[in-house]
Amino acid sequence: MWLLTPFEEIAKLGDIARRHGAVAAPLSAHEVVVADWVRFKCRYGCKGYAKHLSCPPYAPNPEETRRMLAEYNHALLLRFDGIPGRENARPEDVPEDFHPWYRDLILWVNRTVHLLEKTAFYDGHYKAFSFGAYPCIYCDHCVAEESEGSVDESVRRKCRHMDLVRPSMEAAGMDVFATARKVGWSLSTIPCQDMQYGKVVRFDLRSVGLVLLE
Repeated sequence: MWLLTPFEEIAKLGDIARRHGAVAAPLSAHEVVVADWVRFKCRYGCKGYAKHLSCPPYAPNPEETRRMLAEYNHALLLRFDGIPGRENARPEDVPEDFHPWYRDLILWVNRTVHLLEKTAFYDGHYKAFSFGAYPCIYCDHCVAEESEGSVDESVRRKCRHMDLVRPSMEAAGMDVFATARKVGWSLSTIPCQDMQYGKVVRFDLRSVGLVLLE
């Protein structure tokens, strides 16, 4: 089997990403920005904390992420513009339990990055690993959320989609805004109606995922 070079593989993955509606940009793995403050945003302010295996405290912490990134050189950043099926939505359409309302967006991002990781792996780039976005939504209720008592890493063994779940970039301590700027993308926060969490006033969201290659 003739192994594509990392640059050739990145180009191939970029083509696949575009066919799945994503914008792709290569970058050095060393350009991915990791910051300790990011996990505090998950820990204090996110309703998904400790309820999904793609999120903290189950996701890698910033120091683990830094060590992992040091073992890679090549990466591909993916951008997903908009929310499938919600083009004409209004803030008042967003329910209080908004996580399932964004289901198609979350699956779009996470299925695409997983596909790219799997493609690279079977192309011979066995180190390939991906990071998605948002709390996982492969199940209506994650086993982490269902489990009573203290937060326990061993609950991961009960995951119903262990082969598919990947940590989100933000969950692993990556500064998505700063990393996006490395490839010339400008991301900004979107105001929420009456500053109510999840009730965004615009639905032109930009979501970001990452695939590490070599």
